Amino acid sequence: MNPTRRWLPRSLFARLLLVMLSGVGVAQIMTSLIWAGQLDSDSRNRVSENAQYLAITLAATIRYFQALPDNVRPIVIDQQREVGGSRLFMSVNQHRLASESTFTAPLKDAFLAAIDDQLSADLGQSGVHLALALPQEVRVYDQQVPIADIPIRWIRQSLILEPEPAPILTVQVPMPGGDWLYLATLLPDPYILDKNRVLTRERWWSLGVTLMAVGVLGFWFVRWQTRPLRRLADAADSFGRGVAHEPLIESGMRELDATAEAFSAMELRIQRYLDDRERLFAAISHDLRTPITRLRLQTEMIEDEALRLSLEEDLEELDLMVKGALQTVRDADIHEDPKPLELGTLINKIASEKQLGGHRVIVQQKQPVDVMGKPLALKRCLTNLIDNAVFYGDQAVVSLTTEQGQAVVRIRDSGPGLGTTDPVNLFKPYTRLAHGQARNAGGMGLGLGIAQSIVHGHGGELSLRDHPQGGLEVTVQLPCDYTVRMHHH
Repeated sequence: MNPTRRWLPRSLFARLLLVMLSGVGVAQIMTSLIWAGQLDSDSRNRVSENAQYLAITLAATIRYFQALPDNVRPIVIDQQREVGGSRLFMSVNQHRLASESTFTAPLKDAFLAAIDDQLSADLGQSGVHLALALPQEVRVYDQQVPIADIPIRWIRQSLILEPEPAPILTVQVPMPGGDWLYLATLLPDPYILDKNRVLTRERWWSLGVTLMAVGVLGFWFVRWQTRPLRRLADAADSFGRGVAHEPLIESGMRELDATAEAFSAMELRIQRYLDDRERLFAAISHDLRTPITRLRLQTEMIEDEALRLSLEEDLEELDLMVKGALQTVRDADIHEDPKPLELGTLINKIASEKQLGGHRVIVQQKQPVDVMGKPLALKRCLTNLIDNAVFYGDQAVVSLTTEQGQAVVRIRDSGPGLGTTDPVNLFKPYTRLAHGQARNAGGMGLGLGIAQSIVHGHGGELSLRDHPQGGLEVTVQLPCDYTVRMHHH
């Protein structure tokens, strides 16, 4: 089997639905990835622009405070607070404050690196300490006071707590006198570091809802489109088993309607051919009996006894062949409706009849096996096979099991088996084993052919083989799921 086909579902309905959902899912994911790439590129450009703008502002502020005397810096900071403050929260500390941050963002490191590079270029010095932290993690002054505890008029332009806390950039720069200038500020765009998040939880939920909507519509559409194919397959299956089915209705699709019309025309032609062949065969077989009877009467008037006996023997053989042909037509074409039946009950009934006649028939069955079939036809088929086993093989051991959705009947005898005979030839009319000819010279070899026709009419298979422990084993396989297809109509 092709490796690609192993994981594919068997039904057209499932394959079409799988292709539709896979196509939509792949398209959504590819679109999201392309969008993510573009958004990431745009976000990085905006982050770089924001970092450059903020670094220039910070550098100018730092140079201004570096130029002030040590005792003047606190006065300037107090004056700015009194007039309403600025975007920068400023203080002068004696030590560099330790910073701990749990804030994470895809572009955090790139943003800090861009500011650090710009500040180093503008100030011409290193040792500037940068950090990004959430408001509850930011500490100010040497006393490590939480920034949220500072009077609101000092920090209203440096803090956002609702609806979602925005990160705060803290900058600590060593001053010439040994103090540290502490600056805290919001970013120009407070949430810019998160704007390249594309495949978020909400995005995955959106993708899932889209697939669900397409799946429901696709399920309904594909089921609607494939239902006519299912009806056509059921009609073909029913016709092959000789079961009547409802006429195929139009689906509205040109190709499927043309296929259904072609099937109906083919079904009509085949049925007419079978009816004509049956009538012709039965008529010829019946009409042959009249000349055979006339020849038999004429033979009795022949005085040469040796010639008369020879002709009578030939006529007897011809008469048996005509009777066999008529029997084949009657047995292989039993007109009856399929019904649910339990094979074990049918086989036990046949076995009881044979046991009353003194034959040895053993039935082995562990559980009931239900099938849909023609009771009389199946009884005739199994009776022929069991008769062959007890007549030519001394006994019949019948086992009944279910294997892979099929009812399996195995009939084993104690005879010599097939020998060198090809089992395929035994299904042909008038073909017999040498052992059978020795046991019954008057047989015509029609039983296996009739049984095979009945089994094929039920969608099953009939096979022969030599059993490893001796004897001939006949295996009949019948589909158990035929009941579902029959009740579908």
